[in-house]
Amino acid sequence: MVVAILALQGAFIEHEQTLHNMGIETIQIRKKTDLDTPFDGLILPGGESTVMGKLLKELDLFDIIKNKIEDGLPVFGTCAGLILLASHIVDDNTVHFGTLPATVVRNAYGRQLGSFYTEGNVEGLGQIPMKFIRAPYVKSVDDHTKVLSIVDEKIVAIQYKNQLGVAFHPELTDNHQIHQYFIDIINQYTVA
Repeated sequence: MVVAILALQGAFIEHEQTLHNMGIETIQIRKKTDLDTPFDGLILPGGESTVMGKLLKELDLFDIIKNKIEDGLPVFGTCAGLILLASHIVDDNTVHFGTLPATVVRNAYGRQLGSFYTEGNVEGLGQIPMKFIRAPYVKSVDDHTKVLSIVDEKIVAIQYKNQLGVAFHPELTDNHQIHQYFIDIINQYTVA
């Protein structure tokens, strides 16, 4: 199994280290030709969603990745990655991939000083550590999108078919359960 990690900006190295610790091979996606290497799943890391969205288009990666997701490629978006996947962003007409039927609120917990650590329950996993950094949250989901975790009455983890989105940074903790959950999604989906 090979997991690709979008490596344009943000916390991609930490995802790579987590997967390596789990014995999973990774590749970094930085340019269009990187997409020619076969991979089984894709991680969209935390960082700055506006910058990543702009770079995805400038580097001619956007349409290819969107088509792969729509064709069933398992994808895992953390923080900014969740925003890239979301079909709606509150108070923003921008839609990036728009493949995940959910409405998100950007920077919902304020600026960097509003960052925090907690533990929350994730369906099927139990209590796990969660690190929130300038995090979004999910305001609402479509009927077919599964809510996996709610913290302080806010939705912070969801799944829609081949897509997993979380508002927090699991790659910044020593707990690999969310990454394993994504590996399990990859094992459920076969991409042609």
